[in-house]
This record gives sequence, structure tokens and C-alpha cells, in this order.
Amino acid sequence: MRADPIGVGEPVTSVPVEKPSISVTQEDGAAAPSDLVNRASSIPVPDQLPDSLAGTSIPDGWARTDRLGNLIPTPHLRQLFEYFLSALGEESLQQLVARIESALSVLDEPARSQARATLGNYLEYKLAVSELEQSYGEVSGLGAGEMQRRMAEIQALRRTWLDADTADAFFADDEAVDRFQIEKLRITSDDSLTDEQKAEALRQAESSLPEPLRKAREETRRFADYEQARRELADDPQALAAWRQEVFGEAAADRLARLELEQKAWDRRWQAYADERDRLLSSGLAEPERQEALERLRASHFNETERIRAEALDSIR
Repeated sequence: MRADPIGVGEPVTSVPVEKPSISVTQEDGAAAPSDLVNRASSIPVPDQLPDSLAGTSIPDGWARTDRLGNLIPTPHLRQLFEYFLSALGEESLQQLVARIESALSVLDEPARSQARATLGNYLEYKLAVSELEQSYGEVSGLGAGEMQRRMAEIQALRRTWLDADTADAFFADDEAVDRFQIEKLRITSDDSLTDEQKAEALRQAESSLPEPLRKAREETRRFADYEQARRELADDPQALAAWRQEVFGEAAADRLARLELEQKAWDRRWQAYADERDRLLSSGLAEPERQEALERLRASHFNETERIRAEALDSIR
């Protein structure tokens, strides 16, 4: 078995309408989450980022304004909000809101105040959608009609707390995927359609997705097909090489072939390391000595970058 496989699979058909994200709750005596905005100067914030954000980059591309200095809402602004909110639990909501406000301070007025107002409204939306989703209960096995109803409620909630331009900028891609998933569920559950008719209807439904999402799905399918081809042609390297070149083109096929060789080499070294690691862990060494021995063992099998990967894999073993 691979330590960390290359390929990815096709997304599931039935999904919750609202994408999983951090849940915002009322805290610190605030009447509402938006009350936490405009209090950054009074909130102590650690110099270091939360551990889960260490070594990452703050999203950029969000500080856009028009010629009058008004904020232009973009998906990147929501990404900025979610980047910090993803660390909720490591820091309080107050502290994370203060971090977001600090990032927004690079804007000039009126964009700065508009961005803060958007942040407050977004926090209110997050609380409201969390409460709405709790009222839904179980989400698996929903029919297309019920998914459509829930999607409409969530879309209305977004446009209750956010103006139309901001809601569209923040959620257009999510909502396009939701519509596609609902249509996909309708098509695949329609017993009056033949397999060929379903395939054609799915192609038409997918054509309505924004181009980046459509291309991402195509890439996902291609690599899922590649994983299947690798399994089926495992004993025929020449046939697999021909398949790669036909599907991906010569340059990409060469890169995949190199990755394949690198993955196999990694798998061999990982297995050798894992065997020695397991013997070491069962040797009865005290914790400090065992940790030092593990570090020496990793250093003997892997380079510096690979040691980070090996340590991460060990942590989820």
C-alpha cells in the first residue's frame, strides 16, 4: 500500500449545500459576532500565528478598489476571512477578528470601513447559517427536491446578510457547484433515462459550470482514469506509457512517468524505514531516547524535505 497515493477520485453525488467551514458562535459577552469588529486595538493578539497557520501565506488579491476608493468584493476577500477563521479554537474569535482587521488596515478609506462592515456581516451570516444547518439534521441521502429547497434557503440567507454583489463574489462558484450537484442527482436518479441519455445530460449539466471548475473536474476525472489505468496495466509498462502519452500528451506523460518512478522509489524507502521504525518502537526505549533514535533513523533514510514528509506521515499512523 502506498504511503500517500498520487491520485484523487470523483466527488460524491450527494453533498450538503453549504460547504463545510468554520462555525461562528457568539462569545465574550458580545450581543452578536459583528460586535467584535472595530475592537482590534483593544484585543491582545500573539505575535506568532496559530500553529495551524504557521508556515502558510496570508491570501492576497483581495485588496481591490474602484477609482473612487470603494471596496470591490472578490472571492479572495472571503478567502482572507476564512484563512484566519480556520484557526478558531486555537485562538478566540475576538483575536481572529482582530487579525483580520489588522490585515484590512492596509486599505484606505472608504474601502477600509466597507471591508470591516463586510466582515461583520459575514460573521453574522456564518452564525445564521450554522443555526440553519443545525435545524436540518441529517444531510445524507437527500433527494434533489430537498437539496434544492435547502440551497434556496441558504442563498436567501447569504443575500440577507450580504449585498448582492458581495454574495455573488463570495459564493458564485459554490452555488454553481450546488446547482450542478442537484441536477446530477436528478439525472442519475431518473429511471426513465438510459445510461447514454444520462451521460449526455450530465455532460450538458457540467457545461454550465464556470470554466475553472469545469477544467478542475476534467482534471480530476483524468487522474482518476489514470489511477485505474495504472492498476489495470501494472504488468505492461509499455502499454501504460502509451496510455499516458495519448491522454496527457508527451510532455505531461514524461512528467508522470518520472513521478511514477519517484513514487516507487519513495515507497521502497518508506517501507524499509517503516520496518526499522516499528522494530525501534517495540524496543522498549524510554521516550527521549526513542525520539532521538527516530530522528536518526529518518535522517539515514530521507533528505531534509523528505524527513518532514515522513514525520507528518508518522504523526497520522
